[in-house]
Amino acid sequence: MKKIAVLVAMMMLAAAPCAFAQSSVEKAKAEGKVAFYANMTSVEPVMEAFQNKYGIKAEYTRLSTSKFIATILTEHAAGKLTADVLQAPIPVMELLKSKGVIASYVSPAAAGYPKWANKDGMIQSFGIEYVALIYNKDLVKAADVPRTYQDLTDPKWKNKIVMADPATHPTTISWLVGLRENVIKSDAEWRAFLKGLAANNPMFVASFGPTPAPIETGEKLIGISMPKYIVTKAPAPLDWARVSQPMMGTPRAIGITAKAPHPNAARLFVDFWLSREAMKIMAEQVGEYVLAPGVYPPIAGIDKAKVIPIRELSDDEIRKWGAEFKKIFAK
Repeated sequence: MKKIAVLVAMMMLAAAPCAFAQSSVEKAKAEGKVAFYANMTSVEPVMEAFQNKYGIKAEYTRLSTSKFIATILTEHAAGKLTADVLQAPIPVMELLKSKGVIASYVSPAAAGYPKWANKDGMIQSFGIEYVALIYNKDLVKAADVPRTYQDLTDPKWKNKIVMADPATHPTTISWLVGLRENVIKSDAEWRAFLKGLAANNPMFVASFGPTPAPIETGEKLIGISMPKYIVTKAPAPLDWARVSQPMMGTPRAIGITAKAPHPNAARLFVDFWLSREAMKIMAEQVGEYVLAPGVYPPIAGIDKAKVIPIRELSDDEIRKWGAEFKKIFAK
């Protein structure tokens, strides 16, 4: 029955581009370009595929999660927001929606996605920013690879861990809170995990992007990071720890800006982005965990992993927990 459901969903995804009327495609082409602000890295293959398919220039601006909201709201308030399409974690998109930055649009290309992936007809989730323990497989013995997240508190990892700053990086803040709500049974055990992790003196970087480099070089041996780097950094000696607990992550989402300078190109771009064609590129070339049925990144064992979306934290919660983690991880 599950196979039939997946097959039907795949057929719907394959047919989705036809739903965008040819006249609208021509209008999109007449607009000439689409501007895309995103916090994801390595999306160039999807941008290139869109340009090759439609002959519409796709401009990509990368913004880190920590700078995303301030940049967008500043440009929006000044009436100078040039982005047509935005991509960011759900909490960021929810905040931008509350400020009137996001327009309503339900893409036919997402017809086979999980129902939870679009609750409001404005923000569409297309993947999960899955977080895992990434390690240097040349330097970490198989017997030493963590079996649970709590294994990171073992003193053998002291000064050997890298992670995004838990005081300022919203996705890491959400992940740590997600552990408390989905994985670790009691508040006392969760706080013991945080204390043990802090005691191992992890190196802090600004976001997930810089986490693989020190693991590749051996400066650090393990990190709280993303399995996608196993694909994008290949042949770097990276692997992921198959812990017994679920893999978690913040849903990645996309939306069209309320005053998009190129509205037809924006809708066409979102339809393409959510298509099976683009999702396969994203999974296979960028290593992303996507919500298109039956599509997985080429990472051994990922198709068997339990990956769950974590709760969307409010901006106030992000600030509150960030302040608390700053105290716990103070050096």
